[in-house]
Amino acid sequence: MRIRLDGTHAEITYSMFRLREIFTVTSVSRAFPDRVRPRNYRVFVDIIPREIRSVR
Repeated sequence: MRIRLDGTHAEITYSMFRLREIFTVTSVSRAFPDRVRPRNYRVFVDIIPREIRSVR
């Protein structure tokens, strides 16, 4: 699945941290500057579901 993250550098960093807790991140694009909001960026992230490990 491809996800687009929009926001400030801090918001994108926090979002990436949270995504990596739940999903396996397979690739991350470079940060593209937002044309409308000069302090914002957009990043494209490819993720896959994490394997669920059974506890026995």
